[in-house]
Amino acid sequence: MISIKGLTKRFDQLEVLKGMNVEVGKGQVIVLIGPSGSGKTTFLRCLNSLEIPNDGTVSIGGTSVNFNKKVPKQELINLRRKTGMVFQNYNLFPHMTALENVMEGPTVVQKRSKSETKKKAIRLLEKVGLGDKVDYYPFQLSGGQQQRVGIARALAIEPEVMLFDEPTSALDPELVGEVLKVMKDLVEEGMTMVVVTHEMRFAKEAADKVIFMDGGYIVEEGTPQQVFEAPKNERTRQFLNLIK
Repeated sequence: MISIKGLTKRFDQLEVLKGMNVEVGKGQVIVLIGPSGSGKTTFLRCLNSLEIPNDGTVSIGGTSVNFNKKVPKQELINLRRKTGMVFQNYNLFPHMTALENVMEGPTVVQKRSKSETKKKAIRLLEKVGLGDKVDYYPFQLSGGQQQRVGIARALAIEPEVMLFDEPTSALDPELVGEVLKVMKDLVEEGMTMVVVTHEMRFAKEAADKVIFMDGGYIVEEGTPQQVFEAPKNERTRQFLNLIK
């Protein structure tokens, strides 16, 4: 489903990703953990071309892009269409209702009919527990509700892969559970997911593979049991001891 080879990203002289290699099978959930500044978010943004890698190849669902050469814009668009991304800070349009936010991608980007898209958007909002909030604006919703709208919006474009960038980090503690429940429901449905999170309980319960990153490298990867209970690398042990 996802194959990443030699992925490198630099910002001026700072190399943020240093030749990453990652494989994700269809229906797998991969959780990235690590300290701030380790390159986790940049990695996600490279997967859907919000950041353009300097080197390496990214293949998602049969669409492959080689960043070792100049990449045509259409190839980037084709790759981006494979993924739906949920951001840390919701990124909803404040002047649009929850329903309009969810409809925006399919109608504007994918040029689908409004009547078809509206029905699907309502179903998606019901799916994330917000069927009674379709006409609410973001300012009328809690942080957890806004993030669930964000998940519905990402699902509306029918992605093959969902990318989550610390989806609960901006939420009050009592709102975290409602977002994690929606994510766990997606896991149960077999959605392929790559998740950057500090929610170690979610990683332990939902991940097929945990990747610990530091300094732009993959330091350690394995099953949740391997990484959390018997880490091989001293840097991994240090990090896990700090967050207990």
